[in-house]
Amino acid sequence: MILIEAEPLKVGEMALEAVSNGNLDQMMKQVITMGIDAGKSILLALVIFIVGRYVVKFINHIVARTLERRKVDLTIQSFLKSFINILLMILLIITVVSALGINTTSFAALLASAGVAVGMALSGNLQNLAGGLILLLFKPYKVGDFVEAQGVSGTVKAIQIFHTIITTTDNKEVFIPNGALSSGTIKNFSRNELRRVDQTVSVEYGTDVEKVRQAVLDLAKADKRILTEPEAPAPFVELGELADSSVNFTVRLWVKTADYWGVWFDMNRHVYEEFNRRGIGFPFPQIQVHQS
Repeated sequence: MILIEAEPLKVGEMALEAVSNGNLDQMMKQVITMGIDAGKSILLALVIFIVGRYVVKFINHIVARTLERRKVDLTIQSFLKSFINILLMILLIITVVSALGINTTSFAALLASAGVAVGMALSGNLQNLAGGLILLLFKPYKVGDFVEAQGVSGTVKAIQIFHTIITTTDNKEVFIPNGALSSGTIKNFSRNELRRVDQTVSVEYGTDVEKVRQAVLDLAKADKRILTEPEAPAPFVELGELADSSVNFTVRLWVKTADYWGVWFDMNRHVYEEFNRRGIGFPFPQIQVHQS
């Protein structure tokens, strides 16, 4: 009886040993396969990281050269270069993590949620910040220019990150958000070297047209600030309108931008004095009443 029971026991042990050896071999193969796959992923991630660093460095170099060529303010250059470098590094890290086989969906969703939350909280300031960067990059105006924007006219005193400070002609400081300026209409009166003085000279009915033209042209010729050909178009004086109580002449004079207001006020005074000297009458409102 004892011998008969021993045989099945040995057979069972051998079977278990064979099964264990088979599982061990299979596990070793799986470990080796996983190690090879992990090695490939790590190698790929390492290559992406090294190449990515060179790409990030190249892009940062291009951005820096572009900002320097456009003569962007140093403070804005520093901010932009730092911001772009951080953004590129985040993208590189996400790419490396993805190459390692790690699921980046949740990570990306978390970043997106955080970005939306911050953007909603700071939407107004972010818009002004972006507007300030646009203004500093494209320079529709600079400090010292006389501009008209958002219903305000004056000289640009400073261009800040969030606001532009404009000093009006009556010495008031107005802070205008850069977001509104970057998306609105801006009139820059200092941008071009030359400006045209547009005036209307009114005389009474019955006045000789050529006499009026010659008087204004003589005044324009006597003022050396008023430009003529070939620097600019010659002074223009023509009958422009037959109004209710006056004959209106259109006067167009080209001057340097710095001389604009001086010529404007001086011409008004000179026309008044010269017309009085030549006997050219100025009009005044008249009403004719017919009684039957």
